[in-house]
Amino acid sequence: MESSVAEILSDKGASVFSLAPGASVLNAVDEMCARHAGVVLVCEGPDPVGIFSERDLMVRVLLRRLDPAATRLEQVMTRELVAIHTDTTVSEAMSVMTRRRCRHLPVIADGRVVGMVSIGDLVRRASRHQEYEIRLMVDYITGRYPG
Repeated sequence: MESSVAEILSDKGASVFSLAPGASVLNAVDEMCARHAGVVLVCEGPDPVGIFSERDLMVRVLLRRLDPAATRLEQVMTRELVAIHTDTTVSEAMSVMTRRRCRHLPVIADGRVVGMVSIGDLVRRASRHQEYEIRLMVDYITGRYPG
């Protein structure tokens, strides 16, 4: 059976950090670097209103020669937020990322954000699952399968 996003969050932790839309890009970059994260969720209170990623920094701030200290997240964040649910499978989440050309997805449960998964999280989980299946098949073929 394929892993769900909930299992990934169980392993890696479900902490999500966010900033207000009025926070500066420089503040977001400081937080992202301190947390070794590629994105920050932008929230008004508990409600997500956007996401700010490394790509947003490159294309919407640096390429336009904007001052990161004077530019607010609400000016340059990605507003079209794509989220998944905790019961979403790894392959479904990867499909969403491929179609939407994004590398991070907020995870929703009971109407609130409960975590964030990255493409790296999904690839690691899929790789582990494939290794397990290969080991079972090799054991079966070589007669070591407990049956």
